[in-house]
Amino acid sequence: MVAQLDADYVQARPTKALSRLVSYALFEGRPVTTRGRWINPLVFGQLAVAKKIPQLKSVRRPLFIVGTGRSGTTILGKVLSLHRDVGFLNEPKALWHAIHPHEDVIGNYDRGPAAYRLGASDADEAVVRRAHRLFGAYLTAVGASRVLDKYPELVFRIPFVRSIFPDARFLFVVRNGWDTVCSVAAWSERHGTTGDGEPRDWWGVDDRKWRLLVEQVATTHPALQGRREELLGLDRHVDRAALEWALAMNEGMEHEEKDPNAVTRVHYEDLVFAPRKTIRRVFKRCHLSEDNAPLAYAQQTIRTAPSKAAIDLAPRIAPLFHETMMALGYA
Repeated sequence: MVAQLDADYVQARPTKALSRLVSYALFEGRPVTTRGRWINPLVFGQLAVAKKIPQLKSVRRPLFIVGTGRSGTTILGKVLSLHRDVGFLNEPKALWHAIHPHEDVIGNYDRGPAAYRLGASDADEAVVRRAHRLFGAYLTAVGASRVLDKYPELVFRIPFVRSIFPDARFLFVVRNGWDTVCSVAAWSERHGTTGDGEPRDWWGVDDRKWRLLVEQVATTHPALQGRREELLGLDRHVDRAALEWALAMNEGMEHEEKDPNAVTRVHYEDLVFAPRKTIRRVFKRCHLSEDNAPLAYAQQTIRTAPSKAAIDLAPRIAPLFHETMMALGYA
């Protein structure tokens, strides 16, 4: 559905539908596995203009939803986007590509060098200026006072984001690993395409994302050092998804431990079984005022999904996956 709009969402707060359409049409960009990529020149054209004009609005206490895809990040973003103060960007990879030219690990807009991890040193003066101008332009365009940016891969870039926005807050979404892994595998099999002779799926254009994840993230983990070729040879979606999930979860837990005031863990299962309580906790942690529209939408639309059974994983992946499950309380 366009811009994640549905009838219940529009009814909950009609003005937010326009906000979502502006976000979709002018700031987010369309990834390589989707239709509607004709809109990208328009998106990058207006982003180029926004980078050059003075900052239109201050960006204060922006919120970022991080973790892994298929773990509940989208539904959390949709619910919070109904808050009266919030403007919601759903994986605005075009915007981030306009901020930093090496952030595109998928290959949506660029096939040049890319960095899975971005750190404080990558946020130079020009990057900071571009980010504040673009996010400020976004807040002006949608008439919001707080940015909510759902981009799960930013879990590997938290120091980078905090160097740009020192008062940023992160919602670290976690979900049972088996459920996430199966959802990723199903998504890639359902939405994977081929273009110009190259496969395009969850793992990027011609496996670009997978190679970068292995080479820049996985091989730095103590349990996986020296295993580059073995990991690159994994071709099952479930094995790849299990590794991505474990690495992202460990990254999030590390930042949560370092700065619990900036990083808030949100369990998908809590969101499903106690939506009002969970969203109210998020409101408090993010300094958002009480607002019934997102609470009612969450209660009305969030549904449970059957839990997925365990799968035999590749021997090199399984120990790290099971250790991460235990660390997150999914014994």
